[in-house]
Amino acid sequence: MPATPVEWIRNNIDRLRHNPLTSRMIRNSSYVFSANTLSAVLSMAQSVLAARLLGVEAFGILGAITQFASVINRITSFRMSELVVSYIGEFNSEGKKEHSAALFKAASLTEIVSAIIAFILLIVLAPLGAEYLAKDPSTVGIFILYGISVLANLFAESATGLLQIFDRFRPIAVITVLQGAITLVLILIAFLSNGTLYQVVLAYLVGKIVWAGLISLVALQTAAAQWGGNWWKAPFSLIADRRKDLTRFAISTNISGTINLVTRDSDILWLSALSNPLQVGYYKVAKAFMNILLVPVTPLISTTYREVAREIASKRWMNVRYLLRSGSVIASVWTLPASLGLLIFGPWLVLIYGPEFSPSYPVILVFLIGVVLVNIFYWNRSVLLPLGMPDFPTKVGLIAAVIQIAGMLLLVPQAGAIAMAGMMSLYFLLTAGINLWKSMIELRRSESETTTAPGE
Repeated sequence: MPATPVEWIRNNIDRLRHNPLTSRMIRNSSYVFSANTLSAVLSMAQSVLAARLLGVEAFGILGAITQFASVINRITSFRMSELVVSYIGEFNSEGKKEHSAALFKAASLTEIVSAIIAFILLIVLAPLGAEYLAKDPSTVGIFILYGISVLANLFAESATGLLQIFDRFRPIAVITVLQGAITLVLILIAFLSNGTLYQVVLAYLVGKIVWAGLISLVALQTAAAQWGGNWWKAPFSLIADRRKDLTRFAISTNISGTINLVTRDSDILWLSALSNPLQVGYYKVAKAFMNILLVPVTPLISTTYREVAREIASKRWMNVRYLLRSGSVIASVWTLPASLGLLIFGPWLVLIYGPEFSPSYPVILVFLIGVVLVNIFYWNRSVLLPLGMPDFPTKVGLIAAVIQIAGMLLLVPQAGAIAMAGMMSLYFLLTAGINLWKSMIELRRSESETTTAPGE
Protein backbone atom coordinates (compact mmCIF):
# COMPACT_ATOMS: atom_id res chain seq x y z
CA MET A 1 0.00 0.00 0.00
CA PRO A 2 1.53 3.35 -1.07
CA ALA A 3 2.49 5.78 1.69
CA THR A 4 0.29 8.78 2.34
CA PRO A 5 1.84 12.26 1.77
CA VAL A 6 2.25 12.70 5.53
CA GLU A 7 3.98 9.30 5.87
CA TRP A 8 6.23 10.09 2.89
CA ILE A 9 7.31 13.37 4.48
CA ARG A 10 7.89 11.72 7.87
CA ASN A 11 9.94 8.89 6.33
CA ASN A 12 12.12 11.31 4.36
CA ILE A 13 12.71 13.55 7.37
CA ASP A 14 13.70 10.50 9.47
CA ARG A 15 16.22 9.43 6.81
CA LEU A 16 17.68 12.92 6.68
CA ARG A 17 18.03 13.11 10.45
CA HIS A 18 19.91 9.82 10.66
CA ASN A 19 22.32 10.54 7.81
CA PRO A 20 25.61 11.96 9.21
CA LEU A 21 25.86 14.52 6.41
CA THR A 22 22.41 15.99 6.70
CA SER A 23 22.11 15.55 10.46
CA ARG A 24 24.97 18.04 10.95
CA MET A 25 23.41 20.39 8.44
CA ILE A 26 20.01 20.11 10.14
CA ARG A 27 21.50 20.52 13.62
CA ASN A 28 23.36 23.69 12.70
CA SER A 29 20.39 24.99 10.73
CA SER A 30 17.99 24.24 13.57
CA TYR A 31 19.57 26.83 15.86
CA VAL A 32 19.30 29.58 13.27
CA PHE A 33 15.99 28.19 11.97
CA SER A 34 14.42 28.44 15.42
CA ALA A 35 15.88 31.89 15.90
CA ASN A 36 14.82 33.10 12.46
CA THR A 37 11.33 31.72 12.92
CA LEU A 38 10.98 33.51 16.26
CA SER A 39 12.58 36.56 14.71
CA ALA A 40 10.11 36.45 11.82
CA VAL A 41 7.22 36.37 14.28
CA LEU A 42 8.74 39.27 16.20
CA SER A 43 9.40 41.13 12.95
CA MET A 44 5.81 40.62 11.85
CA ALA A 45 4.59 41.98 15.19
CA GLN A 46 6.92 44.96 14.81
CA SER A 47 5.63 45.53 11.30
CA VAL A 48 1.96 45.33 12.32
CA LEU A 49 2.41 47.76 15.22
CA ALA A 50 4.42 50.20 13.08
CA ALA A 51 1.87 50.03 10.25
CA ARG A 52 -1.10 50.64 12.56
CA LEU A 53 0.73 53.49 14.28
CA LEU A 54 2.01 55.24 11.16
CA GLY A 55 -0.58 54.52 8.46
CA VAL A 56 0.07 53.40 4.88
CA GLU A 57 2.12 56.37 3.62
CA ALA A 58 4.38 56.85 6.64
CA PHE A 59 4.86 53.07 6.77
CA GLY A 60 6.08 53.29 3.18
CA ILE A 61 8.50 56.07 4.14
CA LEU A 62 9.82 53.87 6.95
CA GLY A 63 10.62 51.19 4.38
CA ALA A 64 12.51 53.71 2.23
CA ILE A 65 14.57 54.91 5.21
CA THR A 66 15.64 51.44 6.39
CA GLN A 67 16.40 50.08 2.94
CA PHE A 68 18.30 53.24 1.95
CA ALA A 69 20.85 52.64 4.74
CA SER A 70 21.03 48.91 4.04
CA VAL A 71 21.71 49.43 0.34
CA ILE A 72 24.44 52.02 0.86
CA ASN A 73 26.08 49.76 3.45
CA ARG A 74 26.18 46.86 1.03
CA ILE A 75 27.45 48.93 -1.89
CA THR A 76 30.87 48.94 -0.26
CA SER A 77 30.54 45.45 1.22
CA PHE A 78 32.56 42.48 -0.03
CA ARG A 79 30.25 39.84 1.50
CA MET A 80 33.04 38.90 3.87
CA SER A 81 31.09 36.12 5.55
CA GLU A 82 31.37 33.98 2.41
CA LEU A 83 35.08 34.70 2.03
CA VAL A 84 35.73 33.88 5.68
CA VAL A 85 33.79 30.60 5.49
CA SER A 86 35.54 29.53 2.27
CA TYR A 87 39.15 30.30 3.15
CA ILE A 88 39.28 29.88 6.92
CA GLY A 89 37.55 26.54 6.40
CA GLU A 90 40.36 25.59 4.00
CA PHE A 91 43.14 26.82 6.30
CA ASN A 92 41.64 25.09 9.33
CA SER A 93 41.43 21.77 7.53
CA GLU A 94 45.17 22.11 6.87
CA GLY A 95 45.95 23.09 10.48
CA LYS A 96 47.07 26.61 9.49
CA LYS A 97 45.80 28.58 12.48
CA GLU A 98 47.96 31.64 11.89
CA HIS A 99 46.81 31.82 8.27
CA SER A 100 43.20 31.73 9.48
CA ALA A 101 43.86 34.51 11.99
CA ALA A 102 45.58 36.66 9.36
CA LEU A 103 42.68 36.20 6.98
CA PHE A 104 40.07 37.10 9.60
CA LYS A 105 42.05 40.20 10.55
CA ALA A 106 42.33 41.26 6.90
CA ALA A 107 38.61 40.66 6.28
CA SER A 108 37.59 42.57 9.42
CA LEU A 109 39.80 45.58 8.70
CA THR A 110 38.56 45.73 5.12
CA GLU A 111 34.98 45.64 6.36
CA ILE A 112 35.59 48.39 8.94
CA VAL A 113 37.01 50.70 6.27
CA SER A 114 34.05 49.87 4.02
CA ALA A 115 31.58 50.74 6.81
CA ILE A 116 33.19 54.14 7.37
CA ILE A 117 33.09 54.91 3.65
CA ALA A 118 29.46 53.78 3.49
CA PHE A 119 28.45 56.10 6.37
CA ILE A 120 30.12 59.10 4.73
CA LEU A 121 28.34 58.24 1.47
CA LEU A 122 25.04 57.97 3.32
CA ILE A 123 25.40 61.44 4.85
CA VAL A 124 26.12 62.90 1.40
CA LEU A 125 23.15 61.15 -0.25
CA ALA A 126 20.61 61.49 2.58
CA PRO A 127 19.11 64.77 1.22
CA LEU A 128 18.43 63.05 -2.11
CA GLY A 129 16.84 60.11 -0.32
CA ALA A 130 14.55 62.38 1.65
CA GLU A 131 13.48 64.36 -1.42
CA TYR A 132 13.09 61.67 -4.04
CA LEU A 133 12.29 58.54 -2.00
CA ALA A 134 10.35 59.78 1.02
CA LYS A 135 9.03 62.73 -1.02
CA ASP A 136 9.60 64.80 2.11
CA PRO A 137 12.87 66.81 2.49
CA SER A 138 12.22 67.26 6.21
CA THR A 139 12.99 63.57 6.80
CA VAL A 140 16.71 63.96 5.98
CA GLY A 141 17.62 63.87 9.69
CA ILE A 142 15.83 60.54 10.14
CA PHE A 143 17.70 59.10 7.15
CA ILE A 144 21.01 60.06 8.78
CA LEU A 145 19.88 58.83 12.20
CA TYR A 146 19.17 55.33 10.92
CA GLY A 147 22.42 55.48 8.96
CA ILE A 148 24.28 55.06 12.25
CA SER A 149 23.41 51.37 11.89
CA VAL A 150 25.95 51.25 9.05
CA LEU A 151 28.75 52.27 11.41
CA ALA A 152 27.54 49.86 14.08
CA ASN A 153 27.98 46.93 11.68
CA LEU A 154 31.76 47.46 11.42
CA PHE A 155 32.98 43.86 10.89
CA ALA A 156 29.71 42.02 11.59
CA GLU A 157 29.80 40.09 8.28
CA SER A 158 33.30 38.74 8.96
CA ALA A 159 32.23 37.95 12.53
CA THR A 160 29.20 36.01 11.31
CA GLY A 161 31.33 33.96 8.92
CA LEU A 162 33.79 33.14 11.72
CA LEU A 163 31.00 31.95 14.03
CA GLN A 164 29.58 29.79 11.26
CA ILE A 165 32.89 28.09 10.47
CA PHE A 166 33.36 27.17 14.14
CA ASP A 167 29.80 25.89 14.63
CA ARG A 168 28.79 28.82 16.82
CA PHE A 169 25.26 28.85 15.43
CA ARG A 170 23.64 28.89 18.86
CA PRO A 171 24.95 32.36 19.87
CA ILE A 172 23.94 33.68 16.44
CA ALA A 173 20.44 32.37 17.11
CA VAL A 174 20.22 33.84 20.62
CA ILE A 175 21.45 37.27 19.49
CA THR A 176 19.02 37.31 16.55
CA VAL A 177 16.05 36.65 18.85
CA LEU A 178 17.30 39.19 21.38
CA GLN A 179 17.50 41.85 18.68
CA GLY A 180 13.93 41.15 17.58
CA ALA A 181 12.62 41.22 21.15
CA ILE A 182 14.30 44.53 22.00
CA THR A 183 13.06 46.16 18.80
CA LEU A 184 9.52 44.90 19.42
CA VAL A 185 9.45 46.25 22.98
CA LEU A 186 10.63 49.68 21.81
CA ILE A 187 8.05 49.78 18.99
CA LEU A 188 5.34 48.68 21.42
CA ILE A 189 6.29 51.58 23.70
CA ALA A 190 6.04 53.95 20.71
CA PHE A 191 2.67 52.44 19.77
CA LEU A 192 1.21 52.77 23.26
CA SER A 193 2.43 56.35 23.57
CA ASN A 194 1.13 57.27 20.10
CA GLY A 195 4.69 57.88 18.96
CA THR A 196 6.12 59.21 15.71
CA LEU A 197 8.14 57.94 12.76
CA TYR A 198 11.28 59.13 14.59
CA GLN A 199 10.60 56.81 17.55
CA VAL A 200 9.95 53.81 15.30
CA VAL A 201 13.19 54.41 13.37
CA LEU A 202 15.06 54.75 16.67
CA ALA A 203 13.66 51.39 17.79
CA TYR A 204 14.95 49.66 14.66
CA LEU A 205 18.33 51.40 15.06
CA VAL A 206 18.78 50.18 18.64
CA GLY A 207 18.01 46.62 17.55
CA LYS A 208 20.62 46.80 14.78
CA ILE A 209 23.27 48.14 17.16
CA VAL A 210 22.58 45.40 19.71
CA TRP A 211 22.85 42.67 17.07
CA ALA A 212 26.05 43.92 15.44
CA GLY A 213 27.76 44.66 18.76
CA LEU A 214 27.04 41.26 20.30
CA ILE A 215 27.90 39.30 17.14
CA SER A 216 31.24 41.11 16.89
CA LEU A 217 32.01 40.55 20.59
CA VAL A 218 31.28 36.81 20.44
CA ALA A 219 33.39 36.51 17.28
CA LEU A 220 36.37 38.16 19.01
CA GLN A 221 36.00 35.74 21.92
CA THR A 222 35.84 32.80 19.50
CA ALA A 223 38.94 34.00 17.65
CA ALA A 224 40.88 34.19 20.94
CA ALA A 225 39.69 30.72 21.95
CA GLN A 226 40.69 29.19 18.61
CA TRP A 227 43.95 30.99 17.88
CA GLY A 228 45.09 32.44 21.20
CA GLY A 229 44.90 35.93 22.66
CA ASN A 230 47.49 37.32 20.24
CA TRP A 231 45.72 36.11 17.10
CA TRP A 232 45.43 39.69 15.84
CA LYS A 233 49.23 39.86 15.52
CA ALA A 234 49.27 37.25 12.74
CA PRO A 235 51.11 38.87 9.78
CA PHE A 236 49.37 39.50 6.48
CA SER A 237 52.41 38.01 4.74
CA LEU A 238 51.05 34.55 5.59
CA ILE A 239 48.25 34.98 3.06
CA ALA A 240 50.21 37.03 0.52
CA ASP A 241 50.45 34.09 -1.88
CA ARG A 242 46.64 33.83 -1.91
CA ARG A 243 46.12 37.53 -2.56
CA LYS A 244 45.01 37.00 -6.16
CA ASP A 245 42.46 34.32 -5.25
CA LEU A 246 41.15 36.31 -2.30
CA THR A 247 40.81 39.48 -4.36
CA ARG A 248 39.02 37.66 -7.17
CA PHE A 249 36.63 36.01 -4.75
CA ALA A 250 35.91 39.27 -2.90
CA ILE A 251 35.41 41.32 -6.06
CA SER A 252 33.20 38.68 -7.67
CA THR A 253 30.96 38.43 -4.62
CA ASN A 254 30.92 42.22 -4.29
CA ILE A 255 29.83 42.65 -7.90
CA SER A 256 27.23 39.91 -7.45
CA GLY A 257 26.04 41.62 -4.26
CA THR A 258 25.94 45.00 -6.02
CA ILE A 259 23.80 43.57 -8.81
CA ASN A 260 21.42 42.20 -6.19
CA LEU A 261 21.41 45.62 -4.55
CA VAL A 262 20.42 47.32 -7.76
CA THR A 263 17.56 44.88 -8.26
CA ARG A 264 16.41 42.51 -5.53
CA ASP A 265 17.57 44.45 -2.48
CA SER A 266 16.62 47.94 -3.67
CA ASP A 267 13.05 47.14 -4.61
CA ILE A 268 11.52 49.53 -2.08
CA LEU A 269 13.83 52.33 -3.24
CA TRP A 270 12.90 51.78 -6.88
CA LEU A 271 9.22 51.74 -5.99
CA SER A 272 9.63 54.88 -3.85
CA ALA A 273 11.33 56.72 -6.71
CA LEU A 274 8.98 55.54 -9.48
CA SER A 275 5.70 55.59 -7.56
CA ASN A 276 4.56 56.97 -4.20
CA PRO A 277 4.65 56.10 -0.46
CA LEU A 278 1.12 54.65 -0.64
CA GLN A 279 2.24 51.96 -3.10
CA VAL A 280 5.36 51.38 -1.00
CA GLY A 281 3.14 50.77 2.03
CA TYR A 282 1.16 48.09 0.18
CA TYR A 283 4.35 46.52 -1.14
CA LYS A 284 6.07 46.52 2.25
CA VAL A 285 3.19 44.52 3.76
CA ALA A 286 3.35 41.98 0.92
CA LYS A 287 7.10 41.71 1.41
CA ALA A 288 6.60 41.09 5.14
CA PHE A 289 4.56 37.99 4.27
CA MET A 290 7.22 36.89 1.77
CA ASN A 291 9.79 37.14 4.54
CA ILE A 292 7.77 34.61 6.51
CA LEU A 293 8.40 32.20 3.62
CA LEU A 294 12.05 33.13 3.15
CA VAL A 295 13.31 33.50 6.72
CA PRO A 296 12.96 29.85 7.87
CA VAL A 297 14.84 28.65 4.77
CA THR A 298 17.62 31.25 5.02
CA PRO A 299 19.66 29.28 7.63
CA LEU A 300 19.99 26.42 5.17
CA ILE A 301 21.98 28.62 2.78
CA SER A 302 25.02 29.00 5.03
CA THR A 303 24.92 25.51 6.56
CA THR A 304 24.41 23.79 3.19
CA TYR A 305 27.17 25.91 1.65
CA ARG A 306 29.60 24.86 4.35
CA GLU A 307 28.85 21.14 3.97
CA VAL A 308 28.75 21.23 0.18
CA ALA A 309 32.06 23.14 -0.02
CA ARG A 310 33.66 20.47 2.18
CA GLU A 311 32.34 17.60 0.06
CA ILE A 312 33.30 19.28 -3.22
CA ALA A 313 36.85 19.83 -1.92
CA SER A 314 37.02 16.07 -1.24
CA LYS A 315 35.40 15.26 -4.61
CA ARG A 316 32.61 13.27 -2.96
CA TRP A 317 30.04 14.03 -5.65
CA MET A 318 27.34 11.63 -4.47
CA ASN A 319 27.38 13.38 -1.11
CA VAL A 320 27.10 16.76 -2.82
CA ARG A 321 24.02 15.67 -4.74
CA TYR A 322 22.52 14.13 -1.64
CA LEU A 323 23.02 17.35 0.35
CA LEU A 324 21.44 19.49 -2.35
CA ARG A 325 18.50 17.13 -2.82
CA SER A 326 17.97 16.87 0.92
CA GLY A 327 18.11 20.64 1.34
CA SER A 328 15.42 21.11 -1.29
CA VAL A 329 13.22 18.50 0.39
CA ILE A 330 13.54 20.30 3.73
CA ALA A 331 12.79 23.67 2.10
CA SER A 332 9.76 22.23 0.30
CA VAL A 333 8.26 20.87 3.51
CA TRP A 334 7.95 24.48 4.69
CA THR A 335 7.56 26.43 1.45
CA LEU A 336 4.72 24.56 -0.24
CA PRO A 337 2.21 24.39 2.66
CA ALA A 338 3.03 27.97 3.75
CA SER A 339 2.52 29.26 0.19
CA LEU A 340 -0.80 27.44 -0.04
CA GLY A 341 -1.82 28.99 3.27
CA LEU A 342 -1.03 32.49 2.00
CA LEU A 343 -2.91 31.78 -1.21
CA ILE A 344 -6.06 30.73 0.65
CA PHE A 345 -6.02 32.89 3.79
CA GLY A 346 -4.10 35.89 2.48
CA PRO A 347 -7.12 38.26 2.20
CA TRP A 348 -7.85 37.82 5.93
CA LEU A 349 -4.22 37.80 7.05
CA VAL A 350 -3.58 41.17 5.44
CA LEU A 351 -6.33 42.69 7.60
CA ILE A 352 -4.16 42.38 10.71
CA TYR A 353 -2.39 45.46 9.36
CA GLY A 354 -5.70 47.23 8.96
CA PRO A 355 -8.42 47.34 6.27
CA GLU A 356 -6.56 50.06 4.37
CA PHE A 357 -3.81 47.52 3.52
CA SER A 358 -6.14 45.09 1.67
CA PRO A 359 -4.66 46.00 -1.79
CA SER A 360 -1.53 44.14 -0.63
CA TYR A 361 -3.08 40.71 -1.29
CA PRO A 362 -2.73 40.73 -5.12
CA VAL A 363 0.88 41.80 -4.63
CA ILE A 364 1.43 38.71 -2.45
CA LEU A 365 0.06 36.44 -5.18
CA VAL A 366 2.45 37.84 -7.79
CA PHE A 367 5.38 37.60 -5.38
CA LEU A 368 4.68 33.89 -4.73
CA ILE A 369 5.46 32.94 -8.34
CA GLY A 370 9.18 33.59 -7.97
CA VAL A 371 9.63 33.10 -4.23
CA VAL A 372 8.49 29.45 -4.27
CA LEU A 373 11.18 28.51 -6.82
CA VAL A 374 14.03 30.45 -5.21
CA ASN A 375 13.11 29.06 -1.79
CA ILE A 376 13.09 25.40 -2.81
CA PHE A 377 16.36 25.73 -4.75
CA TYR A 378 17.95 28.17 -2.31
CA TRP A 379 21.42 26.72 -3.04
CA ASN A 380 21.31 27.60 -6.76
CA ARG A 381 24.03 30.27 -6.47
CA SER A 382 26.17 29.11 -3.56
CA VAL A 383 27.01 25.68 -5.01
CA LEU A 384 28.80 27.34 -7.93
CA LEU A 385 31.29 29.10 -5.62
CA PRO A 386 33.21 25.99 -4.43
CA LEU A 387 32.97 24.62 -7.98
CA GLY A 388 35.30 27.47 -8.97
CA MET A 389 32.67 29.53 -10.77
CA PRO A 390 32.04 32.63 -8.62
CA ASP A 391 31.75 34.73 -11.79
CA PHE A 392 28.84 32.83 -13.35
CA PRO A 393 26.09 33.94 -10.92
CA THR A 394 27.39 37.49 -11.33
CA LYS A 395 26.95 37.35 -15.10
CA VAL A 396 23.49 35.82 -14.76
CA GLY A 397 22.51 38.45 -12.23
CA LEU A 398 23.71 41.22 -14.54
CA ILE A 399 21.59 39.99 -17.45
CA ALA A 400 18.54 39.52 -15.20
CA ALA A 401 19.12 42.97 -13.70
CA VAL A 402 19.02 44.66 -17.10
CA ILE A 403 15.74 42.92 -17.94
CA GLN A 404 14.26 43.71 -14.52
CA ILE A 405 15.22 47.38 -14.55
CA ALA A 406 13.78 47.83 -18.04
CA GLY A 407 10.55 46.27 -16.83
CA MET A 408 10.44 48.44 -13.71
CA LEU A 409 10.97 51.66 -15.64
CA LEU A 410 8.24 50.67 -18.07
CA LEU A 411 5.59 49.25 -15.73
CA VAL A 412 6.05 50.49 -12.15
CA PRO A 413 5.06 54.16 -12.76
CA GLN A 414 1.65 52.94 -13.97
CA ALA A 415 1.02 49.78 -11.95
CA GLY A 416 2.94 50.48 -8.73
CA ALA A 417 3.39 47.71 -6.16
CA ILE A 418 1.99 44.85 -8.22
CA ALA A 419 4.36 45.61 -11.11
CA MET A 420 7.32 45.72 -8.73
CA ALA A 421 6.33 42.31 -7.33
CA GLY A 422 6.11 41.00 -10.90
CA MET A 423 9.61 42.22 -11.70
CA MET A 424 10.95 40.67 -8.50
CA SER A 425 9.38 37.32 -9.38
CA LEU A 426 10.84 37.53 -12.87
CA TYR A 427 14.30 38.20 -11.41
CA PHE A 428 14.00 35.21 -9.08
CA LEU A 429 12.86 32.93 -11.90
CA LEU A 430 15.68 33.97 -14.23
CA THR A 431 18.57 33.87 -11.76
CA ALA A 432 17.53 30.74 -9.83
CA GLY A 433 16.55 28.87 -12.99
CA ILE A 434 19.76 29.56 -14.92
CA ASN A 435 22.06 29.03 -11.91
CA LEU A 436 20.30 25.74 -11.15
CA TRP A 437 20.78 24.57 -14.74
CA LYS A 438 24.49 25.51 -14.69
CA SER A 439 25.04 23.87 -11.30
CA MET A 440 23.71 20.55 -12.55
CA ILE A 441 25.91 20.71 -15.66
CA GLU A 442 29.05 21.51 -13.63
CA LEU A 443 28.36 18.76 -11.10
CA ARG A 444 28.02 16.20 -13.90
CA ARG A 445 31.21 17.47 -15.56
CA SER A 446 33.23 17.43 -12.33
CA GLU A 447 31.96 13.98 -11.45
CA SER A 448 32.88 12.69 -14.90
CA GLU A 449 36.40 14.17 -14.69
CA THR A 450 36.98 12.57 -11.30
CA THR A 451 35.78 9.18 -12.51
CA THR A 452 38.02 9.19 -15.61
CA ALA A 453 41.12 10.70 -13.96
CA PRO A 454 44.29 8.64 -14.54
CA GLY A 455 45.24 6.31 -11.73
CA GLU A 456 41.77 6.26 -10.15
